[in-house]
Amino acid sequence: MVRLVEFEKTEVPFDVVEDVAIYMRNDPMIYRKSLFPAIVQMKGIHDRGNSPEAEKCLGEVVDSAMNSYCDKFKLGSPKNVFKKGDRESIINKLFSEELTQIRRGTY
Repeated sequence: MVRLVEFEKTEVPFDVVEDVAIYMRNDPMIYRKSLFPAIVQMKGIHDRGNSPEAEKCLGEVVDSAMNSYCDKFKLGSPKNVFKKGDRESIINKLFSEELTQIRRGTY
């Protein structure tokens, strides 16, 4: 069994990219105040015939969510939890999934 204090020395025993994406969709404050408005922004850009940019639409939202995730679950600093590239992976995962839903007309 891994204790939370050991996270600073070892990798977390789960996929943090997937976990943060789920956390962002299920936490009411993050979803309502940050993620959904970003999705609406993506939809507006798409509806105008332009291509939304993942970083511009979701970068700040993901940064905030990563910090909130670490605070909520008492994991320490995001620097100790996330590997290089995890932030971009979260952004790309959400962007791809939400843009697919926008194109299908879900939003």
